[in-house]
Amino acid sequence: MINLSLNKKIIIFGFIFTFFSSFGQSFFLGLFNAPIRNELGITHGQFGSIYAIATIFSSLLFIWAGKKIDDFRLLNYSFFVIILLFLSTLFFSLINNIYFLAVGIFLMRFSGQGLMSHTSSTAISRYFEKSRGKALSAIWFGLSTAEFILPVLIIYFLTIYSWRSVWQGISIMIILILPLVINFTIKKINFESREGNLEKNIKNKIKIKSWKRNEVLRDYRFYIISSNMLAMPWIFTGMAVYQSFISDSKLWEVYTIPKAFMVYSIASIFTLFSSGFLVDKFTSRTLIPFMNIPLLLAMVVLFYSKQEISAYFFLGLIGISNGFGNILGSSTWAEIYGVKYIGSIKALTTAFMVFSTALGTAIFGVLIDSGFTIENIALICGCYIIVSISLLILFRKTIEPVKLVN
Repeated sequence: MINLSLNKKIIIFGFIFTFFSSFGQSFFLGLFNAPIRNELGITHGQFGSIYAIATIFSSLLFIWAGKKIDDFRLLNYSFFVIILLFLSTLFFSLINNIYFLAVGIFLMRFSGQGLMSHTSSTAISRYFEKSRGKALSAIWFGLSTAEFILPVLIIYFLTIYSWRSVWQGISIMIILILPLVINFTIKKINFESREGNLEKNIKNKIKIKSWKRNEVLRDYRFYIISSNMLAMPWIFTGMAVYQSFISDSKLWEVYTIPKAFMVYSIASIFTLFSSGFLVDKFTSRTLIPFMNIPLLLAMVVLFYSKQEISAYFFLGLIGISNGFGNILGSSTWAEIYGVKYIGSIKALTTAFMVFSTALGTAIFGVLIDSGFTIENIALICGCYIIVSISLLILFRKTIEPVKLVN
């Protein structure tokens, strides 16, 4: 029997849960865009509208469901999430009309993108403190690994099997692997579990206020930070869901973007590990203004270049912002608002993130059906990024935790 420390076990748990969250992520669902649209006979805009509506409803339910992680043992909560993900993937393989498509996307966005990633990142944010940045880097490496492996692997499987068979295989893998994972890794974890023996040094620590969710909603800083945090989700979701439109617009081969996702993944992995160390050294609050600069440069590349090689630069730059965003999106809230109610706060921020992906999908779909080119869309995205970064720089000195007097 392998004897691992509790720190290592919870990181393994977070890594695997984050990897399996990929089945509800836009980059993965976007791989099935074309076969589903062809089978159901719907347009890009119709698919985008269904995707957006389903995602919005999933984000609304997530505000309630995500908060429950503060009320139940992590083991019990995780088992519920596993069962839901299994049922969701199985249902997705049965889609045969637009109504089932809406329900299927709702379930995958809710269980996969929402609850799986929320469970792993909340567990890490609460458990770790002095090495929170490095721990978050390790678990988000799970999603980067999925982004590196799955696009090309799924495209290959789709040349051999039907898209329904692929989803049935995914559901079997989930129910066979994940229950064993949580039993091995987090069986002894409870709400009070913390990294190492930090409680012994409590007198030497600076205490900060733990904010409740209703207090966070009244804090203007929350919206300034969120405007930057949400740039990556809504822009990248639109790009991922409509990757076939980008390829057609640029006259790229069908495999160009799936292969370019490997560069995206490598860039994400590199940034994940470096940003973890940077967060622990300089704090998330210091790094936030730099997070979306590579994303802005990616929009510049997409706007100006038509060469096939530009797909690799485009997705590589997005990968850099993604690596920063995954770490900062979890650690920033814990730094500013404390960890006591972090599950409730992250449920809210994750719901906002999921909602933004729905909005991005809808906007992209409407713009595409209205005749906008991918260059026009890149320009709109770039303008949003510039405005959100400017606001953050303007108010950066106010983004500090509220310290408590001992």
